[in-house]
Amino acid sequence: MKYTVQQAIEILERTPAVCTTLLAGLSDDWVINNEGPETFSPYDVIGHLLHGEKTDWVTRAKLILEFGNSKPFVPWNRFAQYEESKGKNLQQLLDEFATIRKENIIWLKSVNLTETDLGKKGMHPVLGEVTLRNLLTTWVVHDLTHIAQITRVMSVTNREQSRIRSLSLLFNAM
Repeated sequence: MKYTVQQAIEILERTPAVCTTLLAGLSDDWVINNEGPETFSPYDVIGHLLHGEKTDWVTRAKLILEFGNSKPFVPWNRFAQYEESKGKNLQQLLDEFATIRKENIIWLKSVNLTETDLGKKGMHPVLGEVTLRNLLTTWVVHDLTHIAQITRVMSVTNREQSRIRSLSLLFNAM
């Protein structure tokens, strides 16, 4: 698939609604469990996505457009949500994520990026030179990966109960 900004926006616009549909109103048992040390719960994922909206994607895109690779990106703390989400419930995070994502999409649409713009390079602190196209494509993949992570973690959380129920049914059938 050839990358276009419009195709990216198709996914980026939907992510907050997908997350809200999946998670809003669920009990903590669904949203606070994770897969082990240094893994994210669905609650953590939303905080992580929110932090990215505030400090990563658009911030870095603006750096590329204004400074090219002469001004490197600020290193990104992928665990910052642990501190930033403190005291907030999931609905607050979902609402804030939706609001900031909407603002970022408005900005993305307003800049009318050209093929030349998409080829402009920035300086990633770990990866080195990256194009604006690389950054925007990664934003989409990042969203999709975390949506998959949310559903996987929710599934894993209930897998043990499913096994117990299946064993119970098997033994009762004997």
